[in-house]
Amino acid sequence: MKHNVKITLIILGMFIITQFIGLYVLSEDPFNIEKEVNGTMQMVPNPALSWISPPEAQTQSDFSVFFGSIVFSFIVAISLLFFLTHFKAEFILKAWFFVVVIIALFISFVAILPTMQYATIIALVLALPLAFIKIYKRDFLVHNITELFVYPGIAAVFVPILNLWTIIALLIIISIYDMWAVWHSGIMQKMARYQIDKLNIFSGFFIPYVSKKVKMQIQKMKKFNPKKLKTKKIKVNVAILGGGDVIFPIITAGVMLQFSLVHALFVTVGATAGLTYLLIFSEKKKFYPAMPFISAGIFIGMILSWFVL
Repeated sequence: MKHNVKITLIILGMFIITQFIGLYVLSEDPFNIEKEVNGTMQMVPNPALSWISPPEAQTQSDFSVFFGSIVFSFIVAISLLFFLTHFKAEFILKAWFFVVVIIALFISFVAILPTMQYATIIALVLALPLAFIKIYKRDFLVHNITELFVYPGIAAVFVPILNLWTIIALLIIISIYDMWAVWHSGIMQKMARYQIDKLNIFSGFFIPYVSKKVKMQIQKMKKFNPKKLKTKKIKVNVAILGGGDVIFPIITAGVMLQFSLVHALFVTVGATAGLTYLLIFSEKKKFYPAMPFISAGIFIGMILSWFVL
């Protein structure tokens, strides 16, 4: 096991909570609201989110077009991220993350808050300071709490433009890329270190902790030599789970939600099982791509859902 039981359970707990928040946000459909039109209640576009509302698929062939656009967008985004990282453009990267976090939090809060006159204003008032603290003030608690809502908001943009076959293809592509980026090129590790060390942010769950041995040393120094504690370097372990590893199961569950809630829950259980397997059998001081394991669990969950239902 790469991390101790407590840290492993915390990671799994945050992962599961985010998945269920995602399911709730997606089921609420934040891009559409119920409104009275000509005396009857109808679903109409939400004006607060019209500027980012995803396009509607008119035919099945539209999903193939959307899929190509998503893959192309990912390639451009990843290339731009590498380019900005290479030239150490910290200001631009932080501004980019800041804008994305605001939008994602805003979408999630709009979906979660009850329908009322000032719901969108409240959502924005909550999103702005949380995003600022998350990106520009290094706060461990705010970072991880906001992560619970960021990925559901992002997923809400992608779910409407994906269907069963395109999400399967996307999971396969992302899993292959993840294996290449971690095991072959090492790009993922370099990006993670750069985000943590230079940007003071990380796109994913981030849990620093110390071993039992180090804890005992700290306690002894506190008792017998507290002055030494201020100057002594303490080795801190870090448990991380990338944002992509969290968001793609939410997107997949959202696509399966179009069939039924049970289908979506099978995806969530499968993704959690895949992540659990990785966390239990991974070794210390080794890096692993999480998406192949999570995707395998998702596919098993999908298959089981069709057999059971």
